[in-house]
Amino acid sequence: EVRLVESGGGLVQPGGNLRLSCAASGFSVSNYSMSWGRQRQGRSLEFTSWVAGINKQGNIIRYDSSVEGRFTISRDDAKNTLYLKMTNLKPEDTAMYYCAADGCRVEYGIWTEYDMNNWGKGTLVTVSN
Repeated sequence: EVRLVESGGGLVQPGGNLRLSCAASGFSVSNYSMSWGRQRQGRSLEFTSWVAGINKQGNIIRYDSSVEGRFTISRDDAKNTLYLKMTNLKPEDTAMYYCAADGCRVEYGIWTEYDMNNWGKGTLVTVSN
């Protein structure tokens, strides 16, 4: 059974940093493209915005322009965990952040399918004073 569990969200002041983790089980993160998305309005997955993705070979990484230079996606194959390091956070980064396995084209920064079985439940990031 594929399971993804996000953690690391919380309340942070503008300019602060957070690192999100996505612990995977039931599969190896090194065998699939992995991605992070965010959703500001609590709508269905189809309204989730692309944040970052990494292909299974680890040689293609794609960020949304709004986070380029501030966020870093990485993967620890030994821990079977995906990470999103977020720096210089802004109020507009406030959202529920989700990780997803497969179902995307990293080189284009898009998802090609929305299979809820391959998404985590999310972790909330709030950037505010």
